[in-house]
Amino acid sequence: MSKVGLVIRELHRGENKLAAQLLHASDRHKVDHEIFHLGRDLARWSQQHVRELARVGHDYDLDLDPEPADDDTIVAALRQKGSELLGGYHTPALLLLRDLRAIHRTAAGVSLDWEILAQTAQALADRELLGTAKHCHPQTLRQLRWANAELKAHAAQIMVAP
Repeated sequence: MSKVGLVIRELHRGENKLAAQLLHASDRHKVDHEIFHLGRDLARWSQQHVRELARVGHDYDLDLDPEPADDDTIVAALRQKGSELLGGYHTPALLLLRDLRAIHRTAAGVSLDWEILAQTAQALADRELLGTAKHCHPQTLRQLRWANAELKAHAAQIMVAP
């Protein structure tokens, strides 16, 4: 596999993970309407990125699944049950903080990978790949800014509340 293929594959994996984290946080924190609704909207961006990466990956001999990973699998159900059990040891507020931190870290990594892909596409003069990066990367940056803003809005209150 080419080096470019490795980056595309990693981005595909990262976008799938980011979408799943956003949906998981959205489901877990349904009572917070902003987390619920905006989390789902932002997850759709990552799901679209998965489709676009699968499309451009064909040019680099990759056979990536164009459908975002389905979070309704048995593994997801086990993960959700584990989260519910952990909920007995942590307040929902601490779980929100943990979820937002995970989303932020994943979005930051995905953003770096988009930057690597964009620079590579520019060096290769691959207009289609560059166009995909230019379209998707700003949305990932928006996901990152959202997680950061939510962390800033909630962190102090969560950490100092009795």
